[in-house]
Amino acid sequence: MIALVTGASSGIGEATARRLAREPGARLVLVARREDRLSALADELGGATVIAADLTDPGAPARIAARVEDEHGRLDLLVNNAGAAWRGTFGEEGWENVRRHMELNFDAQVRLTEALLPLLRRCAPSAIVNVASTAGRVSRAGTGAYSASKFALAGWTDSLHLEEARNGVHVGLVLPGFVATEGFPQRELVRSRVMRRIVSTPDKVSEAIFEAGPGGKAERYVPRAYWLAAAARILLPRAVRRATGSGQAQRLATRTGSDEQL
Repeated sequence: MIALVTGASSGIGEATARRLAREPGARLVLVARREDRLSALADELGGATVIAADLTDPGAPARIAARVEDEHGRLDLLVNNAGAAWRGTFGEEGWENVRRHMELNFDAQVRLTEALLPLLRRCAPSAIVNVASTAGRVSRAGTGAYSASKFALAGWTDSLHLEEARNGVHVGLVLPGFVATEGFPQRELVRSRVMRRIVSTPDKVSEAIFEAGPGGKAERYVPRAYWLAAAARILLPRAVRRATGSGQAQRLATRTGSDEQL
């Protein structure tokens, strides 16, 4: 299995690379901006293709696709995990904050998938896993730009899943909730004896990514119970708005992140 993981230099992406490396015969392509960290991870895993790239660079998708073709000649799994979050209300940050979220969290994923889709089709059965967020189902104050990018990614994933099934390319979606990582340590949540129960780990997300890729699952929330929030948003929108608009929710929205995918 040849698997490409973006955002592999830390957090969820690094954990995913470690998880996939345990599979017999797995060979990895690690993509992120920090080449030193990718190289260290590749050495630890016994070797991997390292591609240091900024996915917002217009030429990055073509360069990555050419490297995968040249070195491996095939691709069995694409994990679109790279992303970031910048907090701020729309009134404070405006369109520019929406633009930079969409550029990295949505546009970059779509462009890389476009570049690699012919190879994935050629190697079918194959899989794509898009890592969105529970913020792509339920939004909170101060995270609207981030949620917009993840809502877009989730919606596009649903459509791509239907379109590519006939080509033998499975498309899965993973929606993490609060995850303790280097970039988002979730200190406020972890300090609370009650709230720490809703914080997950990169290892658990990596297992969900495996289930949504080679495992063939359509969609996975991490922790699993977070699907209740998504269902409540549809069935009880007024109640969800009240809950996410509470003082505690407002503080969490501006002080913590929902996941890290740098």
